[in-house]
Amino acid sequence: MIGQERSPESSSARVSVEGADMQMLAGVNDGNLVELGRITGTRVALRGDSLTIAGDTEAVSRAETLATAMVMIVRDGRPLMPDDVLRLSLTARPTEAPAATNGGLVLPGARRGVQPKTPGQAEYLKLIGEHDIVVGIGPAGTGKTYLAVAAAVDALMRKRVRRIVLARPAVEAGENLGFLPGDMQAKVDPYLRPLYDALDDLIPVERIQKLLETRTIEVAPLAFMRGRTLGDSFVILDEAQNATGLQMKMFLTRLGVNSKIVITGDKTQVDLPRREDSGLMQIERILHGIDGIAFHYFTDADVVRHRLVRDIIRAYNSDAAGG
Repeated sequence: MIGQERSPESSSARVSVEGADMQMLAGVNDGNLVELGRITGTRVALRGDSLTIAGDTEAVSRAETLATAMVMIVRDGRPLMPDDVLRLSLTARPTEAPAATNGGLVLPGARRGVQPKTPGQAEYLKLIGEHDIVVGIGPAGTGKTYLAVAAAVDALMRKRVRRIVLARPAVEAGENLGFLPGDMQAKVDPYLRPLYDALDDLIPVERIQKLLETRTIEVAPLAFMRGRTLGDSFVILDEAQNATGLQMKMFLTRLGVNSKIVITGDKTQVDLPRREDSGLMQIERILHGIDGIAFHYFTDADVVRHRLVRDIIRAYNSDAAGG
């Protein structure tokens, strides 16, 4: 009838799940299937050896593509959670996502391997493997620090370096630790805790303790790097947006023979009194184009924490753009 809107055509599709673990595919309380249906606006059910999808033709087509990618991941024996399904939906070509996220690290003697969960994370690990200095810039929850620590542990376990050095600006703008109780180690430990957490997740606790005692792994505030030459080392500077320009220059010039540096930071979380004093923002201006140095930019599509973290980041970005 003229003037009456046509309702979208409905259709259905079946995706074979043969060779995939049904429980892993569906997730806890069918959470993965629920997320697939929520994202695409379709009705999803696991029946026999097929995943059935029903809804509008366009929605079903999108859901079928995502479901195929989900099945490929589970067939590879990789874990799948609702947030992984959401990340797949943010990939330009979801069917390519499993191949794009290969390049994980199987850490010899470590607690578990590390598999990048987004193409952006896979590219970051690739750059770390190919360059002497890598700068990872992006929002919270994208795995900047965790993947860098995993790459460092991998290099250490494979005897490509003799030690790991993890550094952070201890506090905002100046590392004024005197007001904290305890000796110097007690004062700085709270600020270095995220680095210890990453190590704890990768290496058995008793082994970490031994590596720390022998200084094979060293975790220290950035100020402690002055005057040193870090040879045969994998060095990570975390929260680099809070390093001043002078601190950053000091840190970069510690690089010794057979060493690698990874610098991570979030330009939206500069705690220095003057944003323009950030060493991270300075090197972004002056070090581009130097052979052996690579910059990698994460986006909210790389967030691997709770999906609300991604929404929070987008809300803040939207508010900043509007202001």
